[in-house]
Amino acid sequence: MTDQQHRRRRRTGPGTLALAALAAGCTALAGCGSASSSTAGSAAASATATGSSASGSASASGARPVTLTVSGSPRAWSKERFEKALSEHGGTSHAAKATTSNARVGAIFSQSVDGDHFCTASVVHSTAGNLLVTAAHCVHGGQGGSYGSDLVFVPDYRDGSAPDGQWPVTRIVVDPRWISSSDPDLDVAFVTVGQVGGKSIEQVLGANTLGIDKGFTKVVQITGYPSTASAPISCFNRSTQQSQNQMRIACTGFPGGTSGSPWLTSFDRTTRTGTVIGVIGGYQQGGDTADVSYSPYFDADVQTLYNEAVGQGS
Repeated sequence: MTDQQHRRRRRTGPGTLALAALAAGCTALAGCGSASSSTAGSAAASATATGSSASGSASASGARPVTLTVSGSPRAWSKERFEKALSEHGGTSHAAKATTSNARVGAIFSQSVDGDHFCTASVVHSTAGNLLVTAAHCVHGGQGGSYGSDLVFVPDYRDGSAPDGQWPVTRIVVDPRWISSSDPDLDVAFVTVGQVGGKSIEQVLGANTLGIDKGFTKVVQITGYPSTASAPISCFNRSTQQSQNQMRIACTGFPGGTSGSPWLTSFDRTTRTGTVIGVIGGYQQGGDTADVSYSPYFDADVQTLYNEAVGQGS
């Protein structure tokens, strides 16, 4: 994709907020999960990445963190307490703290950390330990477009630094129907990255798990990198169903560059891991406004794509 293509796309591009408490508390709430719909999977297309694409600039985010102090086990939260926290703090973005969990989320750059970042990706578990998930439009232009190339993933990027290394993208896996039609329901991609210092990215950072058919209505945390910011932002809220194969969430201040941001649920406080059930993308390539975002529903198509990526990356 060209720099001009990235610039045209708005989306191409808790502090101690206690998402763990919210996620654990969610299991006690009616409506935290729902039935899902899916479509048949298909074989995936892949390419070895070579050349360049991107857009964006760096400036500090002005968002203020929201702090929610939780005492005791999150399982002790009542439904009323949970809903009060969600209504008071849900849907408002804030600066994302440097944590073990947030370190698995990073910015996609052209060539190196000295270039521009234009999208977001995150580490998901795989046998080889080298896999990321993001939006397809971040790494392939869709109908009439091409694969992105000479791309680098920088986890936990902050203020020009790459504390956990710069990981070169070695392969991009997207659904062939995305290539032929830019179908928003297929706006998901898996990306493999090379080793750094003889280790895989999962060995260094750990990984979240991929969630398939987990339902449309979940309390999720989204963390991503606006292309005009030099650090990530985060937000939590309850997702809803937008259409048969699309999810929707209201979270303020997620502009261009946040495409590919993971929708994380079922957070485990012990392992500091969760389940990724979506990425910003899909309808309107993730949303035409910064305060409402969308994701393709992770169904059998995404499972097929993941299987293809794992098979190629092992």
